[in-house]
Amino acid sequence: MTYQDVAGFQTVAELRTAIRSGAFSGHTAGLAPGKLQCNIAIMPAEYALDFMRFCLRNPRPCPIVGVGETGDPAMPTLGPDIDIRHDLPRYRLYRNGQFAEDVTDIAAHWQDDMVTVALGCSFTFERALMAAGIPMRHVDQNLTVPMYRTSLPLESGGMFGGTMVVSMRPLRGGDVPRAVEICARYPLAHGAPVHVGDPSAIGIAALDRPEWGEAVRVAPDEVPVFWACGVTSQNALLAAGIPLVITHAPGHMLISEIDEDAAQPIWKP
Repeated sequence: MTYQDVAGFQTVAELRTAIRSGAFSGHTAGLAPGKLQCNIAIMPAEYALDFMRFCLRNPRPCPIVGVGETGDPAMPTLGPDIDIRHDLPRYRLYRNGQFAEDVTDIAAHWQDDMVTVALGCSFTFERALMAAGIPMRHVDQNLTVPMYRTSLPLESGGMFGGTMVVSMRPLRGGDVPRAVEICARYPLAHGAPVHVGDPSAIGIAALDRPEWGEAVRVAPDEVPVFWACGVTSQNALLAAGIPLVITHAPGHMLISEIDEDAAQPIWKP
């Protein structure tokens, strides 16, 4: 089943059925418009509390939108019939801080002590910006958004810490204030940018050499704009070197049944 096939589905349930059956394993960008898409991190319970502390202390890069019960693959606050073992098109497994493999189903890797943490995704604010007429060049060019390590410090949570990862999108200078105002409406999708302009001010040496994603040209009439990025949480998980972590494969998100514009934090800052 192709991306064009599933893009025509009218409900999240139809899309979830295609993913759960293995009929579709592609990226989820642009699917189920208006529904909250989520980054996923799954780990043994003994590490989950510290990880959630880390996320709550760093809500811009790591906005928690849902947490599962220990050993339970359901995510009832995000959808009534979600089974996290089957409902992502593709997963990524890491063992002891090292990439192990990509898979399309994790039933064989599920453990009774697993906890799922769902985090907000940049697809939400990108959709809002494009709807406002602000172009996203990486989307237009079918590229993965460039992401960079920075010198911006994070608040530690137990064994988790480090520095923030950011994503970059070039914008015309006149679009920046409007982009800031639009993105600030979506705290569960990283909120407003964390930096505008000189990349060296946040520890980025070269825009043409992102650590993740693909380089995107910044035109003479544009400025680089940087948002907190969900890769921050994956980076912290890998640096901790825990025995098994399961995440979404890049671009292959959990599609919830929560309306993006109605989504609220599960905590009160």
